[in-house]
Amino acid sequence: MKRTTLISSFFVSIGLCFTLLTVAQTPLYKDKNAPVEKRISDLLKRMTLEEKILQLNQYTFGINNNPNNIGPEVKKLPNGIGSLIYFSADPVLRNQIQKKAMEESRLCIPILFGFDIIHGLRTVYPISIAQACSWNPDLVTQLCAVAAKESVLSGVDWTFSPMIDVARDPRWGRVSEGYGEDPYTNAVFGVASVKGYQGKNLSDSYSIAACLKHYVGYGMSEGGRDYRYSDVSAQSLWETYLPPYEACVKAGAATLMSGFNDISGVPATANYYTLTEILKKRWKHDGFVVSDWNAVKQLVWQGVAKDEKESGLKAFMAGVEMDMKDDIYRVHFPALVAEKKIPMKNIDDAVARVLRVKFRLGLFDEPYTKVVEEKERYLKPEDVALAQKLTEETMVLLKNKNNTLPLSANISKIALIGPMAKDQENIVGSWSFNVKTADAETLYDGIQKEFKNATINYALGCDFDGTNEAGFAEALDKANESEVIILCLGEKKTWSGENASRSTIALPAIQEKLMQELKKTGKPIILVLSNGRPLELVRLEPLADAIVEIWQPGIAGGTPLAGILSGRVNPSAKLAITFPLTTGQIPTYYNMRQCARPYGTEGNYQDISTEPLYWFGHGLSYTSFTYGDAKLSATKITKSQKMTVEVTVANSGSVKGKETVLWYISDPACSISRPMKELKYFEKKEINAGEKAVYKFEIDPMRDLSFTNATGKRFVEAGDFYVHVNNQKIKFEIVE
Repeated sequence: MKRTTLISSFFVSIGLCFTLLTVAQTPLYKDKNAPVEKRISDLLKRMTLEEKILQLNQYTFGINNNPNNIGPEVKKLPNGIGSLIYFSADPVLRNQIQKKAMEESRLCIPILFGFDIIHGLRTVYPISIAQACSWNPDLVTQLCAVAAKESVLSGVDWTFSPMIDVARDPRWGRVSEGYGEDPYTNAVFGVASVKGYQGKNLSDSYSIAACLKHYVGYGMSEGGRDYRYSDVSAQSLWETYLPPYEACVKAGAATLMSGFNDISGVPATANYYTLTEILKKRWKHDGFVVSDWNAVKQLVWQGVAKDEKESGLKAFMAGVEMDMKDDIYRVHFPALVAEKKIPMKNIDDAVARVLRVKFRLGLFDEPYTKVVEEKERYLKPEDVALAQKLTEETMVLLKNKNNTLPLSANISKIALIGPMAKDQENIVGSWSFNVKTADAETLYDGIQKEFKNATINYALGCDFDGTNEAGFAEALDKANESEVIILCLGEKKTWSGENASRSTIALPAIQEKLMQELKKTGKPIILVLSNGRPLELVRLEPLADAIVEIWQPGIAGGTPLAGILSGRVNPSAKLAITFPLTTGQIPTYYNMRQCARPYGTEGNYQDISTEPLYWFGHGLSYTSFTYGDAKLSATKITKSQKMTVEVTVANSGSVKGKETVLWYISDPACSISRPMKELKYFEKKEINAGEKAVYKFEIDPMRDLSFTNATGKRFVEAGDFYVHVNNQKIKFEIVE
């Protein structure tokens, strides 16, 4: 009995020793139950300099990878690379690449796969400028979550989105990617996007890391020309361009991307003040910054580095942790460390930031993505329905002369004309790499389904550009046969987005001429515009009886537009960016500062109106909303007191509709001149015909009335303020 007990005890002891030995041999960084910071510290101690430097580099993985030739392509990748821009949507290929990192590298550090998922992966929804016109950030959050799920199931962990560059020059093609001219609007929709992409926790199954771009001031490029100098004063930096980034960093955005632009002499990719002093020290951001494509190399072209080695040194020491594409960090950092120009503590901090995002994403514990069939990944009916819902709320009714819209249910013949009517390629917008042409519903298909009892007389009319008028005759014939003309004009998708600056925001002459010819028929014209920027409509607007701005709606544009045309959908969108009357008015935006001579015509254009065609916030409905008198809870408050202002809005029309109330603040006398008015809050509600809704804005003086000086310090001064809502301007006072 004792012998048996001794033998049993011996084997138990051996087993315990083996278990303890196994535990002792398992690195702490592989223990998913250990705190992230301890895992990072443990892994850093084990890494060689070469392994650390590789984590700071991002390569691309080709556009046309053939799954049958995976082996040779994957073998070309260096073991230990930190990240890849993944030009694919194949989870099997991604997993095989990841397998190499997890099984063939010494420390088994997973690769971070990134890509430009800007407004959806396959379920492509409206472009960002259109999203802002919905004034419905909750819908944007939901669709960013759809994009995140499709991305994860396609092998992507990290999206280079949202773009929150405040943009006031529509000649700049990238206005399509942001949320317009207002800092607050960019902040709200940027935060909504971050929440959608990252979910409640980055380690959730279908969460991806967001990347705020382009940090900072990129939207101010001179003349709207991409990659150019931006003369950003310290005052403009703090009051206009930084607020959206600060809001999104506080919302937990995992990463940022430095801009291509030169900020008043110091490029964004080498700007220690913005990248380190503000982002890391003031805002305490603990994720990492990635350069834009080849932006490190471009420091040489921008005239602040003599060669690529110095450009890498300047970018890194300024605060750019990851080098996208140009391979400068990998090539030059060993020498720069040996020369003691880059301290090891900086290398370790940068690597820790990259690893922190990977740990938070759960890549060390679940490095592979689940493989499911395409039908389970993309274009789920509920996701397409959600995209349609957002699209309905992004289409802006700009003009509706004599209630041309909605069209009568008894209409029998409709002329549908123009290059956008049957288009599937351009209507989805720029940055839609993974969409398939067949995914997109045409405007023609949507209208045909909506107006089942009407004959749709289609004609191309003309191409997007060129001089060929051969299609005019057919278009005129179709128009003459019909009761109304729906004319679908706009931009090709390549005319907006990156490197798509234009000297004029007018449509090509051939499109304008087509409309001029159709006007001669005497038939009512409904102008439908699909574009990625505000357009110059000075010659077209007088010819149109109604104008609907549909932007670039993605895959689900036809049905929402048709619903607006028929009245099944009551339009509720309002512009998030001003439409200038002409290109020559640029820049023009709602929150300009007051003119030194604001009365009469002094200082205004002498040859055209100074007023734009459509201001920020413009948008029509099929019902009428009547605003009651706005009421303040107090007319005098101290700097530490809060107050509320509310207004009752009645739907005085005959159909239910959604109304967005925009609340503005102005400070007429301040030690630093303030914009004429500044948006501080908005709220959208649906109101049934004959009913009312109360909208309320709680004013926190430090949040809503304060201003920032050129050092970023916020302050509130005693004195008179105004709150603006609809056409009302209500005075109140801050007292000491």
